Amino acid sequence: MIALTTPLCCGLASGPSPHCDDLQEEIARLAKENAQLRRAVASHAIVDQAIGVLVCIGQISPDDGFSVLRNVSQHTNIKVVAVAEQIIKHAQGGALSATVQSELRAALARHTE
Repeated sequence: MIALTTPLCCGLASGPSPHCDDLQEEIARLAKENAQLRRAVASHAIVDQAIGVLVCIGQISPDDGFSVLRNVSQHTNIKVVAVAEQIIKHAQGGALSATVQSELRAALARHTE
């Protein structure tokens, strides 16, 4: 991938064009947006995997799985993606924090009644 940090028009022998600053700002804005989108896609994948775990262990729908994640997040003041990461690690044999475990049990109970 080629990274453009300086528009080609800015390095011409005749000097920068009047639009060079605008182009540099647009490149910076697009680079920032690109990074944000990459983080969002990665977070979305983690959340989807955790929903899959909850669907399996809780025998609930994917919509309810997201609701459980959101409930645990709200009751523990931990971001949804961080709760999702803990659930995935737990599904792979890792420990779950006592707070998340307690809230997860309560949230699953509410959605399986």
